[in-house]
Amino acid sequence: MKKTVIYLGLALVAFTNVSMASNHKPLAKENYFEFSTFYRTPLTVAVGKGDIEIVKKFIEYGADVNQKSEDDMTPLMIAARYNRVEIMKILLANGARPNDKNERGFTALKYAQLSNATDAIAILKELK
Repeated sequence: MKKTVIYLGLALVAFTNVSMASNHKPLAKENYFEFSTFYRTPLTVAVGKGDIEIVKKFIEYGADVNQKSEDDMTPLMIAARYNRVEIMKILLANGARPNDKNERGFTALKYAQLSNATDAIAILKELK
């Protein structure tokens, strides 16, 4: 009788370990980071950061002020979105087209309105 109880106890412990192991989620082997897949041009990065001198340099070296990055925004759209008025003036003086639309149908004015960039809205409405 004692042997039967001991065998049943060992069997219970063994089955418990097996069932817990099978319900356990495996640990991640590595930590990883997910990076954005959007390609941004150097000019759009400089506009987003608000670095006026770098924007001037890129334009001086021939950067296209109307080139859309993969997030489908022109440098003027980004400047309008973040209310970067001085950069907007530089872009417009160098041929940026304020009425260009992206795939969503948004213009630089629409991005300025969405982010409530009042100075950018005023400049873009003057152009109409």
